Amino acid sequence: MDAKLMAILVCPLCKAKLEPKKNELLCTKCKLAYPIDDGIPVMLIDQARKYEN
Repeated sequence: MDAKLMAILVCPLCKAKLEPKKNELLCTKCKLAYPIDDGIPVMLIDQARKYEN
């Protein structure tokens, strides 16, 4: 993921920074994983999945 893009992306639910991991962007604050589809982050809350540490 591009560093410039990562600098501006935040979780749409809680506005926390996101951590890239494989094909997802993780919000460690609200525990949502946003998918990356063909290199494009899908930043829709209803498309995110809950995850456990």
